[in-house]
Amino acid sequence: MKITVETVVKAGLTPVWDAWNNPGDIKKWNNASDDWHTTKSKVDLREGGKFLARMESKDGKDGFDFEGTYTRVVPKKLIEYRMGDGREVQIEFVERADGVLVKETFDTEDQNSPQVQREGWQAILNSFGKHVEAKA
Repeated sequence: MKITVETVVKAGLTPVWDAWNNPGDIKKWNNASDDWHTTKSKVDLREGGKFLARMESKDGKDGFDFEGTYTRVVPKKLIEYRMGDGREVQIEFVERADGVLVKETFDTEDQNSPQVQREGWQAILNSFGKHVEAKA
């Protein structure tokens, strides 16, 4: 099953693309709630390159590595990657008059309900939008 989440970021395409792919920015926006944060981020943005984001609860009780391999990169338009467990993700960046539509489609996993997954990925995407707009 695939789920799509999206947001419109009120900023130009270059700042949106840069914030999505810059490890320093990722550490600031990659969280679904205020009690989680990303403590480490690595990005090798090229087909066959790898990425990693270490996500941890701020109380130190939980954490996991979110990682994968880029399978397709079209600068400022599209990123596709495969996670370590084989699930695939596609992120589209579409410039519009009111900003940039960021549309993320991902394969679901079996541990959490589709609704929980949708809410979590949407929350992270909303955090991304707020981060970029605050920088603009």
